Amino acid sequence: MDLTISPNELAPTQSDPNLLLNAIQLAYASNQDDFGDVAAQLTRIEYFNGRNYFNALSGTTLNAPWARTYSSDFTIPGNGNVDVGILTNLQALELIDAESDVDFSFHIALGKIMYAHSLFQLVDMLGVAAVSQAGNPTEFPAPTLDSGEEVYAAAFALLNEAEALLAADPSPQGATDMFYGGDTSKWIKALNSIKLRSYKNTGNKAAFDAIIAGGDYITSAEDDFQFKYGVSELQPSDRHPDYEDSYTPTGVGPYRSNWLMNLMLQNDDPRIRYYFYRQANGTPGAIDVDGAAVPPNEETISCSFFTPPPHYDGFVYCSVDNGYWGRSHGNDEGGPPDGFLKAAPGVYPAAGRFDDSQFEDVDATTGVLLAPGVGLGQGGGGAGIEPIILSSYVEFWIGEMATSDADKADALQAGLEKSIAKVQSFGALDGSADLSFEPTETEVDEYIDDIVTAFNNATGDDKENIFAEQYFTTLYGGGFESFNYYRKTGFPTTVSPNWEPDPGPFPRSLLLPQNEVLNNPNLQQRSDLTTQVFWDNNPASPTFPPAN
Repeated sequence: MDLTISPNELAPTQSDPNLLLNAIQLAYASNQDDFGDVAAQLTRIEYFNGRNYFNALSGTTLNAPWARTYSSDFTIPGNGNVDVGILTNLQALELIDAESDVDFSFHIALGKIMYAHSLFQLVDMLGVAAVSQAGNPTEFPAPTLDSGEEVYAAAFALLNEAEALLAADPSPQGATDMFYGGDTSKWIKALNSIKLRSYKNTGNKAAFDAIIAGGDYITSAEDDFQFKYGVSELQPSDRHPDYEDSYTPTGVGPYRSNWLMNLMLQNDDPRIRYYFYRQANGTPGAIDVDGAAVPPNEETISCSFFTPPPHYDGFVYCSVDNGYWGRSHGNDEGGPPDGFLKAAPGVYPAAGRFDDSQFEDVDATTGVLLAPGVGLGQGGGGAGIEPIILSSYVEFWIGEMATSDADKADALQAGLEKSIAKVQSFGALDGSADLSFEPTETEVDEYIDDIVTAFNNATGDDKENIFAEQYFTTLYGGGFESFNYYRKTGFPTTVSPNWEPDPGPFPRSLLLPQNEVLNNPNLQQRSDLTTQVFWDNNPASPTFPPAN
């Protein structure tokens, strides 16, 4: 009666605008998880499993984010095998708005923001992306790719269009805003902060400073741009992906990064108990929490018997002290039975367990003491966040763009203050934890003072390394911008080398999404990972970054 030819093939204008916006938000959140994981693994914030960069980063690496940006792919939040996408749903919203008496400007503005940010990120990862011929399969069934400069310009234009729509404070029309609850003023701050990270990448200091001077960007935790997860274990599960992978009946899944855990341990970083939950008080081949040596163990950590190779001189090769059981960059050994031994994601940002050093039971295989292990519902139940742009990140961006050491030191201090306060607020999520192990206000203040003092007293590379190390530590859980910073500056030079002495050049960009290459006759796959993004003006690989 309503002229629907087939209820299974509805026209875009017959869709529910609020559900279209939901699909855009879920696709965007999924992209942030995928993008962030790849970037953080390359910069040692997370563990990277691959002795050869080219082999480990195949053309399938960005298949899902590419598909979600332009059409659709499975969502990560909700884990419900539901296809979600950004551009196609944004176009459908614009068609509905054009034919409706209801104003859907809010929906369209949010879609433009998320599409623009995804375009920026695709360029940062690939150097190119589709924009001028994207989303028009009738005229361009095999779209060509635009240059990075062209895509960046188009993304900035999308943000300007979104800002104009939000300036009228449009009604959400009953939509579920998964980020800011319908607050358009906060979306404008997020929009301007996305501009900040993009001006930062291109070195446009005048435009960057203009936004900072205007003050309408993310400056506090209340404005933080983040996706919030839930505690549902049933399908669809809406828990943090890292929680789902590690708080299981069979123990922890992916390893944590030895480099980051050791850095934080050596610095006595007050965030370490929030970032990582130790299941054991010691790691084979290292020192336990009581200062005793833990014997090597071939079954759980075979490399604990190895002599570190020459290129690992000065770096933790296999085992970190005090039970921070992880793996080093590039280690591709098989998985031993260590699911209830290795370190798990902590209470920040995955809403796991807070580390309160409850080591009691003896492990029969290694002799180390065990804490209560991971399992379903432990800690905060997975109701964590996907950090996208936090106020602490922006402070480090201000420091990156600063022209004086004094301004950079101020930004470093502000970034640490905001980061640690944010991280500490997650402690309460673990209702069973002994929070007497939380660092005191005095300890936090002393840590920040010591870092800033060390920065002020250092010179040359040492100064840059202190700033970069603290920036990367702050980015834990949302590490996308670390990849950009590392390729722009080459710092920190203190990152651990790959497990393999010759892993190939460090990736300056990734391979094109293989699914697109196979289905688009206008594209040809790259033969290496050395193509530089347009804003990357540093020496060619393999001489840069210097630590690789």
